[in-house]
Amino acid sequence: MRDIPLEQIQHRLRIENPWWVPPHQIPDLFSRHRARPYLQILYPLIVQTEVRRAVILMGPRRVGKTFLLHHAIQRLLDEKQCAPHRICYVSVDHPLYVGCSLERLLEIFASASKIDLETEECFVFFDEIQYLKRWEVHLKTLVDRYPNLKVIASGSAAAALRLKSDESGAGRFTDFHLPPLTFHEYLTLRGDEDLVDLQKEFGEWRVLPEELTLLNERFIHYLNFGGYPEVVLSEEIQANPGRFIRSDIIDKVLLRDLPSLYGITDIQELNSLFTTLAYNTAQEVSLEQLSQRSTVSKPTIKKYIEYLQAAFLIRTVHRVDRTGRHFKRANFFKVYLTNPSLRAALFSPVEADDQATGALVETAVFAQWFQQDQDSHYARWDKGEIDLVHLALPHRDGWAVEVKWSDRFFQRPELLREAIGFCVQNEIASLVVTTRTQNQRTMRQGIELEFVPASLYCLLVGYNIIAGKSFRGKPPGH
Repeated sequence: MRDIPLEQIQHRLRIENPWWVPPHQIPDLFSRHRARPYLQILYPLIVQTEVRRAVILMGPRRVGKTFLLHHAIQRLLDEKQCAPHRICYVSVDHPLYVGCSLERLLEIFASASKIDLETEECFVFFDEIQYLKRWEVHLKTLVDRYPNLKVIASGSAAAALRLKSDESGAGRFTDFHLPPLTFHEYLTLRGDEDLVDLQKEFGEWRVLPEELTLLNERFIHYLNFGGYPEVVLSEEIQANPGRFIRSDIIDKVLLRDLPSLYGITDIQELNSLFTTLAYNTAQEVSLEQLSQRSTVSKPTIKKYIEYLQAAFLIRTVHRVDRTGRHFKRANFFKVYLTNPSLRAALFSPVEADDQATGALVETAVFAQWFQQDQDSHYARWDKGEIDLVHLALPHRDGWAVEVKWSDRFFQRPELLREAIGFCVQNEIASLVVTTRTQNQRTMRQGIELEFVPASLYCLLVGYNIIAGKSFRGKPPGH
């Protein structure tokens, strides 16, 4: 048997890096699509060369990591950060690279581009890096050895990436989580970013009635199809989102990634648990309930939930009591899908007035906040509850949001009596209550009630995450 010739591998590298020659552009497959706004957050980490750290781009399948890497490369080219032939992209999972270590791939790149890695500044992008054994050890070696090399690595097996980077990358890796699309990004990719004048909205919860009608229509579409760029941009996929999302996102994680990573033998148990949690997104559950329902032991269910979180499919949110204190035993908690469109793909899309829509609206609100890894909780006690609570220490400067897809609480604010009492007791100055159509600010018992349409609230949260603005559950500027 003959080894694959070096020239063949170099030829493959040149195909993957067409910007090495004029006109120094990324392939049309990527350039014809708009970049995710998250590029504005990732790019500064890429060009930060003062600190010697590799950037690890993590996230669930099909959220656009490869596209984002190429859009970052185009920006490097546009800004002339370095010569085009010193920017290298490698899709590590390509068959030609099987058996090649990161060091070997780097050597081949240097040979093909005729550069000196010791002295010349270079940017190297390793895509799907989890396919390389002990990648984290090799990557740390590269960071230590080449001071002029900036490495950006990505992978879809998020559980493996998080596990390995935590073990071996201390002080050498910067983890960057690319989540499913926020509502703001969804509108941007569709070309609807001017649907609402966000600059005008700063400090106000105001939106024109005709704008809100369109915004709510887009919001329902986002709940059903808005998590993944390919779904957003393809009406063909939207006609059958279940096939795309189940086969390319859910099944590959449940049937392949997690079993291979954690040695799961009963895949049916894991699949059944995820389906149950997805159907009950935004609902309170307990290990006891889940165990009785499935006849799977509580320790096993707890492990499965940890695995599903590591793979960025779900997030758990824990409960506090009326005084804002944590429970010694976290018997009850809420589980949210990381994006509401996962539920629509597993079951069926929803309409604005469907019974399940309220839970998906709440899931969407949390999906926006999950981007910031806020230490948020929900509060529940005998007579009341609040969906989203962030309590600063001490309890000053905290905030709270009650998520509704209805104007009922706007019309009858007395129904918020218990929630207002929680805010008074915990020194929270204002309570945001999402609605379907109503905007208004009023005072009750010294607490500022801010009613805002859920669609506009989600839009502003996502916008402010990209803009890097402080947004503590309240309108900007307050």
